[in-house]
Amino acid sequence: MQGSETIASMSAAWIEPEIAAPALTGQGDAARAARIERETHKLEKRLCRQVGQAITDYDMIGEGDKVMVCLSGGKDSYTLLDILLKMQQRAPVRFEIVAVNLDQKQPGFPADVLPAYLSKLGIPFHIENQDTYSIVKDKIPEGKTMCSLCSRLRRGILYRVADELGATRIALGHHRDDILQTLFLNMFFGGKLKAMPPKLVSDDGRHIVIRPLAYVAEKDIVRWATHRDFPIIPCTLCGSQENLQRKQVSAMLQEWEKKHPGRLENMFSALQNVVPSHLADGTHYDFKGLQATGMPSEDGDKAFDTESFDTPATSLPGLQIVRL
Repeated sequence: MQGSETIASMSAAWIEPEIAAPALTGQGDAARAARIERETHKLEKRLCRQVGQAITDYDMIGEGDKVMVCLSGGKDSYTLLDILLKMQQRAPVRFEIVAVNLDQKQPGFPADVLPAYLSKLGIPFHIENQDTYSIVKDKIPEGKTMCSLCSRLRRGILYRVADELGATRIALGHHRDDILQTLFLNMFFGGKLKAMPPKLVSDDGRHIVIRPLAYVAEKDIVRWATHRDFPIIPCTLCGSQENLQRKQVSAMLQEWEKKHPGRLENMFSALQNVVPSHLADGTHYDFKGLQATGMPSEDGDKAFDTESFDTPATSLPGLQIVRL
């Protein structure tokens, strides 16, 4: 980017949304309506603040960027586009937004919904028509999940479209809960300590992919989608089996959050506070080359100390639902 101005240097403009709070008026039904409006205002302010904070923390968008928002028709991508449009109005840098949908020719896909919605918004958009559905159906045996191959095909097409549109950022609608689910899926089924990063270089090495909803809880997205009455398109049109492993992990995390509010927030914070010297990966910490220095260290071995946390450690309910 030429003449790029880093977002970090003007973070306050991203993080502090200027949204006027509704007045408190009326009794009975009017008071209830006012209360709902206040809660909606708080939700909007929180969403804008969290998206702004993620953009700032990871320098996701800079001066002159063209952000390609991948719009699937689900609640997450609608919310991503909606909040980015709000942020664009007061951002400390100028950037463009173009919405892109990939019509994969799934039977029953309502091809008119997204063009109508985006035309009403009056923003630039592109509908890419590619029959990946037939390819996936031909390659994947009946009854098996098609998501993996479908995702790879979709990713390659979107990279090409980003090139054609001159997009400098590809924005995806993954949120905090998606990131945590991926962390546990990799641990339970892949044997890796790995999640979804808020920002990364694409598979082909030519694009920057961003996840501005990285700090946003799924429950807030559900509430916002309901409030905004987005024309949701179901993701089950292909008839593929749902990812049962992800469903199990999602149920586990939901149970944890219900019984122990704040646990998911703490787990996400852990992803931002990694201590390689207290894990076991020799490629990220030189265990073989360790030498006694004779100097005290805050990161030293405390194996003989009793762990102490603000909340007493308890069993982890819900873990039993995952069958390895």
